[in-house]
Amino acid sequence: MSHEKGPPPEQRIRDAESRHVGNRDMTPAVGERGGPGRYRRAFEGAKVALAKPRWGDARWSFLYGEDTGYAARADDDQVAEAARRARGGEEFPEVQGPIIRPAVWTWEVPLYFWFGGIATGSSFVALACDVAGDHESAAIARKVTLAAVGPAAPLLVMDLGRPERFLNMMRIFKPRSPMSMGAWCLSAFSGAAFGGVASDLLGRPKFARAAGASTAVLGLYLGSYTGVLLASTAVPVWARSRLFLGPIFVATAAAKGAAVNRLVLAATGLPTGHPTRNALGTIETLAMSAELALSSLNEKRLGRLARSLEEGRPGRLFQAAKWMIRCGLALRLARSRGPWVHHVASVLFLLAGLAFRFAWVGAGRTSAQDHEAVARMHRTERRT
Repeated sequence: MSHEKGPPPEQRIRDAESRHVGNRDMTPAVGERGGPGRYRRAFEGAKVALAKPRWGDARWSFLYGEDTGYAARADDDQVAEAARRARGGEEFPEVQGPIIRPAVWTWEVPLYFWFGGIATGSSFVALACDVAGDHESAAIARKVTLAAVGPAAPLLVMDLGRPERFLNMMRIFKPRSPMSMGAWCLSAFSGAAFGGVASDLLGRPKFARAAGASTAVLGLYLGSYTGVLLASTAVPVWARSRLFLGPIFVATAAAKGAAVNRLVLAATGLPTGHPTRNALGTIETLAMSAELALSSLNEKRLGRLARSLEEGRPGRLFQAAKWMIRCGLALRLARSRGPWVHHVASVLFLLAGLAFRFAWVGAGRTSAQDHEAVARMHRTERRT
């Protein structure tokens, strides 16, 4: 059965009506089919009612204007209370986990972090000694750097389980991946450290200083990427600490590097009161003070998520690290001028750095198993 094609329905209506009203224009006010409607002012220069010039009426003043309170920012507790009222007073629903899997890292990873921090801080010491003109101490610091970075790669391979996995990481270069960049930085850092020591042994001081400067530049990333690596995960205590983990790890690395070099220089015969020994003592004291302050501030701002840093084995390690720093600072500020007092302080700072690394890794495992914390973190947009 075929249908006869004809004009559209509105055209048929107009034709039908035109037969009854004569030649009157029955074109709809909205215009032709598929075209814009017609508009003209009542007279030239006429104003539109309620309209403001320069789109002044389109600034969303009813939401963000000065005469309203919608632009005021509420805190998290107020937002949570408003959400409960919207749900009829319902509390946060019970979370059925697990949502994410905790990291399977073992003791090799925090120990790798610790050795990497010492190597990073020692590279800073070598560069500072070269700048200050103490090239002999700089050469010793370069040897300490190479000795500290030596165990890093084996520890990383041991954690991966099979050596070929580390080689597979070197097959790709992903600038947006902290782990990929960390593997490449570790390789470049180790090569530069080896080049600096080799140049010292071959009697090429200029090459040694250039290699030492390159090592220190690479150390800026090597010392902080471990904190960035933790913060880039979905673990609540790590992700919410992303603004602090990098600076915390760098501060600890600087303190550990200064402490190790100070002890090594004292053991090799650098006399008490030497400017380099005094400067290294000041650096490790200031760096560990900064680490303690940043860790305490971050712990307070974490709120409920700080439980993973306060309870269980990570909590005990975290508190032990804090007390070792306090004891070290007290010894460093003591009036006694015996060198052993400052040596004990340096050892305490090194042990505190090791305890901090184990505490952070363990806290991540505990936080990942806190299913309610994981759910709450992913229900909010703010991840600082």
